[in-house]
Amino acid sequence: MPLSKTLDILQRGIEQGEHPGAQVYVSYRGKVVADAGLGAARENVPMSADSLLPWLSAGKPITAVCVAKLWERGELELDDRVVKFIPEFAAHGKEKEGVTIRQVLTHTGCFPNVNTGWPHVTWDEVIRRICNTPVHAGWRVGEVASYHVQSGWFILAEIIRRIDGRTFDVFVREELFEPLGMHDSWIGMPAKKFRAYGERIASMHQTEKSPAAPPKPDPLVREERFAFPAPGSNAAGPIRELGVFYEIMLTHGRRGSLEILSPQTVEALTARHRVGMLDQVFQHKMDWGLGFIVDSKHYGEPTLPYGFGPHASRRTFGHSGNQSSCAFADPERQLVVAWACNGQPGEERHHARAAAINAAIYEELGLA
Repeated sequence: MPLSKTLDILQRGIEQGEHPGAQVYVSYRGKVVADAGLGAARENVPMSADSLLPWLSAGKPITAVCVAKLWERGELELDDRVVKFIPEFAAHGKEKEGVTIRQVLTHTGCFPNVNTGWPHVTWDEVIRRICNTPVHAGWRVGEVASYHVQSGWFILAEIIRRIDGRTFDVFVREELFEPLGMHDSWIGMPAKKFRAYGERIASMHQTEKSPAAPPKPDPLVREERFAFPAPGSNAAGPIRELGVFYEIMLTHGRRGSLEILSPQTVEALTARHRVGMLDQVFQHKMDWGLGFIVDSKHYGEPTLPYGFGPHASRRTFGHSGNQSSCAFADPERQLVVAWACNGQPGEERHHARAAAINAAIYEELGLA
């Protein structure tokens, strides 16, 4: 069976209580070599390749590509200040700090810690709260790196809305998901769709403690959390479709007659824009493209959080989701990997799980 060792690792994780189920999608040189679901999506419901899982932060690069589409159209520049499009962002001296779109995309905008209120307040209130938050005391914009879980991504989506007129959930569906055939992918899933999917939507389990059990109610898989778009944290769909996203990036934004981005834009997004900076959240040096993590194992692979494994080439780019998912493209190997588990076993166990999965994929394909 293709990638049998990789599937065995995921199956072992099920048996050891790390996750009830998992999905994995791998394509190599344009050919699909794995597209599988295993274990349980939820109680008494098998996980299939068509189940929908939360991607969490693994969806951040999708927002970056949406920004890049407006950049290609000449409607913004990467070094434009945020206040050009959101004047109220200037509150508390942020106009003086001059936070740019590029800095938001590289997590150097220095406003990471915002209580956005999502998903319990309106979109406008989320934006108001972010705008009313000052730059972190003592940090110089562009000179300090600190992972922005949500704040920067809401700001990027609001820039898109103010330029284009469409809300972000509509923009991403019409400009990216639908053209790519990612019909079951969402950042902001309408309530009626959530209900229609029903048991196709996998539950997420907190498995750090044993025995593993989903919280009641499941905090990550609820209608309100799926319905209110969070551009940095609530993308969801079958992991196969996130793999499709990386396949179009691997082919320089083009597939047949379809062009999502120009090759030059793809190159810009996945190049290193942030190099050798210690991330204040991850407490590790990590390189960043524009919304993408770029392979950073040269800073210490055994300790690197959310990396792509020991065999990924230096040009590999992608992103992971909190203790649950990983997706990336390796241009030198012509490899796309996307996998997700519906169990969050704690950072240490997840790191070991991710390293084992990613290493096994390369080894089984003879790429190690």
